[in-house]
Amino acid sequence: MISPVAWRTPPKHYGPWENVVSVLTEGLVEKGIEVTLFATADSQTNARLSSVIPRAYEEDRDMDPKIAEYHHISDIMEKAEEFDIIHNHYDFMPLAYSRLISTPMLTTIHGFSSPKILPIYEKYNNHVYYVSISNADKSDKLSYIRTIYHGINLRQFTFNPEIGEYLLFFGRFHRDKGAKEAIEIALKTDKKLIMAGIIQDEEYFEVNVKPYLDDNKISYVGSVGPEDRDKLLGNAYALLHPIHFEEPFGLSVAESMACGTPVIAFNKGSMPELIQDKQNGFLVQSVDEAVEALNNIVNIDRAYCRKFVEQRFSVEKMVNAYIKTYKDILNQKKREDHRPWGYYSILSDTDKYKVKKILVLPQKRLSLQKHKRRTEHWLVVEGEGIVTLGDQKLNMSPGQSVDIPIDTPHRMENPTNENLIFIEIQRGEYFGEDDIVRLDDDYGRT
Repeated sequence: MISPVAWRTPPKHYGPWENVVSVLTEGLVEKGIEVTLFATADSQTNARLSSVIPRAYEEDRDMDPKIAEYHHISDIMEKAEEFDIIHNHYDFMPLAYSRLISTPMLTTIHGFSSPKILPIYEKYNNHVYYVSISNADKSDKLSYIRTIYHGINLRQFTFNPEIGEYLLFFGRFHRDKGAKEAIEIALKTDKKLIMAGIIQDEEYFEVNVKPYLDDNKISYVGSVGPEDRDKLLGNAYALLHPIHFEEPFGLSVAESMACGTPVIAFNKGSMPELIQDKQNGFLVQSVDEAVEALNNIVNIDRAYCRKFVEQRFSVEKMVNAYIKTYKDILNQKKREDHRPWGYYSILSDTDKYKVKKILVLPQKRLSLQKHKRRTEHWLVVEGEGIVTLGDQKLNMSPGQSVDIPIDTPHRMENPTNENLIFIEIQRGEYFGEDDIVRLDDDYGRT
């Protein structure tokens, strides 16, 4: 699982892509899926965490973002063969490696920052797999395996049946998100407005927001974490989302409704897929229409807002959809060199011998097996292993080797938390994979 490294996973405050990666990763782990999360070293996860970036570059301005990004991505790609599938949440950059690896890659497209990046998605179209996060965010130049909406961790959002007193703006301070229009709506309705989010465009904030802040009528509370987010969303009269761009999804919209708070949004991008007009919010075209809609907020059933999210944007639904997608991809891209315990590559294959390089993942082991038509010689080159040879147990370190006679039960086990690599030299009359008699197997292949 490739997470961005702009922010920690999950983010302390802002970081929508990192947030989705975290929710999905933890959901997969709960389902018993083995996941390695590539993210910043201070990330928090129940998956296996792998990182070469100590902290998020947005939180450490001494870091060069591009260096961090490519250090991060190259580390993943150099380990690609260890995995059945790579799920990319880091935009177009990992695509450039996709033809250099054999591991299938799925990319969730979290939106197009600019039409200028489309050509690189087009270049790898039909080579990798794309998931869109809404039907509105699809490009007609790309092929998609599925649309999967983001899932909301409902445990993080408390349903509040009571209508609040204030309006809420919750998002980036940038023209795209419409903070200026949110202020206009609040001033025309004489309602208090609380604003929260990161300041992405300093000039926009200074000109269009700061002059109106008075800590009474209109207040800015900064970028808030999960606990304050829950309270702000749940206690609001309505969430204002007067966007000026084709919103790919809109996490804050779903999160607001999860708390029971309806949303008034400009009708752009994915908003019709999240908001049922006059049922869990209002789709409007202008500030004046938003002001008029606010008079009808009392007619919205807050319980229905919550139920809508539970049915359409749950973690369970998202995780199940991605598991189905992974299975579909793996059925199309089966690789005979990958096994539940790791993978191998063939170094040489002749009539007289065959040589493999075999990698055993941490805490995994091969089946207990024997061969009728070949002998084997194992040489450990990296890591520590335990070899079962008949009735013996042999501890193996780099440089140590063992001969395996015909018809002798044997197994290699990796008891450590690091990869184990050994070279296998086969000699005999036949080297096919069907010359394996499995006596015991952790994966039900006997």
